[in-house]
Amino acid sequence: MARATRDTRLEKRSNRLRLAARQRYYAVIGDGLSLVYRRPEKGAGVWSCRVKVNRDSLVRVGEADDFQDADGMTVFSFSQAQERCRLLAKEAKATDTGKPVTVGKAAEAYMVWFKDHRKAYRETQSTVNTHILPHWGDRFLMDIKASEIRRWHERLATQPARKRSASLKPAYKEKPKTNDEKRARKSTANRILTVFKAIAGRAFREDMLGDLSEWQKVKPFPNADEPITRFLTEAESRRLINACESAFRMLVKAALFTGCRYGELARLRVADVNIDTGMVYVSSEAKSGKGRHVPLSDDGLDFFRSTVAGKTGAAQVFTRADGNPWGKNHHVRLLKTACEKAKIEPAISFHELRHTYASLLAQAGADLLTISKLLGHADTRVTSRHYAYLCDKTLTNAVRTLLPSFGHKPDAKVKAIR
Repeated sequence: MARATRDTRLEKRSNRLRLAARQRYYAVIGDGLSLVYRRPEKGAGVWSCRVKVNRDSLVRVGEADDFQDADGMTVFSFSQAQERCRLLAKEAKATDTGKPVTVGKAAEAYMVWFKDHRKAYRETQSTVNTHILPHWGDRFLMDIKASEIRRWHERLATQPARKRSASLKPAYKEKPKTNDEKRARKSTANRILTVFKAIAGRAFREDMLGDLSEWQKVKPFPNADEPITRFLTEAESRRLINACESAFRMLVKAALFTGCRYGELARLRVADVNIDTGMVYVSSEAKSGKGRHVPLSDDGLDFFRSTVAGKTGAAQVFTRADGNPWGKNHHVRLLKTACEKAKIEPAISFHELRHTYASLLAQAGADLLTISKLLGHADTRVTSRHYAYLCDKTLTNAVRTLLPSFGHKPDAKVKAIR
């Protein structure tokens, strides 16, 4: 800790209260560094830090202990204000802005970069606005400690999930009770923490933050993202298709034939379907940021051939019943209704049609690398988390061939059904 500078005008509150109001008083405490005191007509004075880097900048330190005892956090004595000023100056000199950066400013810069380099902009912006800025927005990045981040992260995991609502007032679901609900909330907390770390990481790379160590100390909850992969059987898939409204039925069948996401199918153009090669091209607007070619089965090819017949190359392959494009969430109510009619409980999400495509391939003998490429995963780690147990036949074969019967005699009726 640097030795405190002496200044009889500012050291004691009694001396400070004799100074003229609305004037700035400077105490030089280092090279290019001054502590500034200013008192309004009424109330306590305010400490500020004047830092000279590329240009002069004035950063608020906090309230002076003119009328209440100093706590070193919001109210500062003369010596505490000096110490705080030196910390602010150190961070300012580590950045190219000439002053410490708040989380709000760092988040703004991050989202500008994110929009040009990543997908899911709206979802990420929503995470920032809902979970990060309300808690951290005005805080200097340099001030945030690992213990604070950890407590915030843990609190996110215990809070109830928000409901989708058109109202400005947020609505919440019940607090998580079951193990799976608690796991899901931890998974959500991990995703929010990832965004917060990404904001700090971008700030560090852009010279807005001098040190990332506090963020690096905070780890995500372990085993929170353990996937519970649900998929339909072939019989359930048939029932679902038959229960769908006609235009939506085309979208569901396409998902089962290709494993594509809802957004990928909604953007699909006729020119992306190559009947000669029997492949569908999914553009680089996909989540991974890379385009991919998805081969079609004979039935899948026949389905797409009839779907694109008579349409121009620029036309969309799938449209709603009124001829308009499929937009975000247009499918949600239709799928829920179809699941009710098909007696699929609980109702599935559209993404679980993608799981069905991959799971049925895995059960039929496709390896993880093949499934990974078909789904457009960046590598096989994501694929392995969801489908490895279906691809690995070794354990199943070992149990069925090596484990004794223990005297059990199979039921003839059950055996006949199998």
